[in-house]
Amino acid sequence: MSKIKKNINRQLKKGKVYVTSSFNNTIVSITDMDGNVLAWSSCGNAGFKGTRKSTPFAATTAVDKVLKKAKEENGLSEVSVYLKGPGAGRDAALRSIRAAGISISMIADVTPVPHNGPRPKKKKRG
Repeated sequence: MSKIKKNINRQLKKGKVYVTSSFNNTIVSITDMDGNVLAWSSCGNAGFKGTRKSTPFAATTAVDKVLKKAKEENGLSEVSVYLKGPGAGRDAALRSIRAAGISISMIADVTPVPHNGPRPKKKKRG
C-alpha cells in the first residue's frame, strides 16, 4: 500500500505564523486560517547543528526559508503571529517577518504560564 501525497497549492492571502522558541531550537510553522500547516521550518532544518541552532541568526534563517516557501506556493500577504517559549529566536523571528514585506495583523504571546499547578522542576545548576 503506497501513500500518495497531494500537493494542493491554495492561493490565500491570510495565514498564521507560529514561532516556538526554546533554549535549543526555534520552530516556525505557517498555517492557513483553519490551522492546516502550509509550510514549516526549524533551525536544524535550515542547516544549523548543535549550539548554533539556539542563535537569533539561525531563527532568522529558518523564518526566511519558510516565508519564501509560503509566498511562492500560496501567495501569503498578511499573517497573525503567535510567539511561544523563552528562547533567543523570538525577537529575531519577528524582525525577520517584518523585513520580509508581509503585513502583520496581530502579534500574540501564547507561552504557557502555570496558574500554580504542580510543583515545578528543580532549578538548573551551573
